[in-house]
Amino acid sequence: MPKIDPERVEVSKPHRIWVAVGAAVLLLLLLGAMLLPRTTGRLTSAPHGLAAAPAPPERPQDWRGDIDYRGVDSRLRAMMTDRSMQGLAVAVVEKGRLSFVQGYGVTAEGGAPVDARTVFRWASLSKTVAGTLTARLAADGALSLQDPLSAFDTSLKLPGDAQVGLTLEQLLSQRTGLGRNAYDGRLEDGEDPNVIRGSFAALKPVCPPGTCHTYQNIAYDTITEVIHARTGLDYAEAVKRRLFEPLGMKSTTFGEAGLKSSAQWARPTRHGRALPFSDAYYHVPAAAGVNSTIVDLAIWMQAQMGLRPDVLSPSVLGEVQRSRVGTGRPYGRLNIARELKGPGYGLGMRSFTYRGHDLVGHSGGVAGYRATMMFEPATRTGIVMLWNSDANLPFRYQAEFFDRVYGLPFTDFLELDRGDPMPSGSELAD
Repeated sequence: MPKIDPERVEVSKPHRIWVAVGAAVLLLLLLGAMLLPRTTGRLTSAPHGLAAAPAPPERPQDWRGDIDYRGVDSRLRAMMTDRSMQGLAVAVVEKGRLSFVQGYGVTAEGGAPVDARTVFRWASLSKTVAGTLTARLAADGALSLQDPLSAFDTSLKLPGDAQVGLTLEQLLSQRTGLGRNAYDGRLEDGEDPNVIRGSFAALKPVCPPGTCHTYQNIAYDTITEVIHARTGLDYAEAVKRRLFEPLGMKSTTFGEAGLKSSAQWARPTRHGRALPFSDAYYHVPAAAGVNSTIVDLAIWMQAQMGLRPDVLSPSVLGEVQRSRVGTGRPYGRLNIARELKGPGYGLGMRSFTYRGHDLVGHSGGVAGYRATMMFEPATRTGIVMLWNSDANLPFRYQAEFFDRVYGLPFTDFLELDRGDPMPSGSELAD
């Protein structure tokens, strides 16, 4: 058989016609695809976190779902008229879908408007990350939640050498036996947290370790030493590699440098006035070290809802969210506190019942910043909020939001006519 030179093959006239017709059809198909309207959506489960992240629904025409988002927006705008508020970012996930994203106010007096790109501090909401990473490492066989701290070379020393038998599970569920927020003042004064942890042994315990819930920051951060011992990585790097990068949380960072390197970050304020920036709690990163945009926090909530089983399996989430110990009422004297029944604490995660619905989440506050996440695992519906002031109003608004979700009669939890009182230590919703 003679060889065929592809450059000298002659094509018959009918064949040339069909080639031309095919090319025209292909061109029309390509043009049609380019003209099709693009839809918005959420970051969904995908291997290795490589799913495309569509633009967040920041405009009213993009807010879609069963929830009355115009009503939500109207109420939030009313809340922003209170002098305690400065800037606020809000996102709602409804039935697993990122359905509402909106910024309000400004990053500082005379600053840029808050939007989906504004970075805030998570404060104590960061504890959900530490608990989740530890549960993930346990599922991977790197450690056990029942390992005692004596299996690790940590700086924590408890009264009566209780750290020897204290388990990782007890540490992360805030059952050290120490008094609430032990020695936080020393941290705020600039003392090294490793040194502070070594001095807890001189304190009188409020209960035998493992038996009651006493909220901590410095002691809780001991988990960073455990994670370094098991992974060989700095805590922030371990979180980045195992959680934030796979989830596609590209705007999420640790520490003051991470915050201030952001293109747009919110400054701390109190009643409209600038506050001096404090980095004290960045020195306990597992307790309060995370920064991000509201969209990245919404992605974190979606992962906690079980929408990213490739990163966080159902068994890991079950360990994180399962209550280990009863707690006092979160939100102290705020009116929402009366409605949160049966509060408990898991691995850096709170749980409670609201109007007969089981909710989980966490909140936090450092000087000039607040953060909160609250959602219903059963329906994968919840709200996240970040703001740059000491205001308590957004904490209260969570109850109004879920009343709207459940179609319940309106209750005025914001009580805007009364204003927002200055927070006390019991109202920081840690």
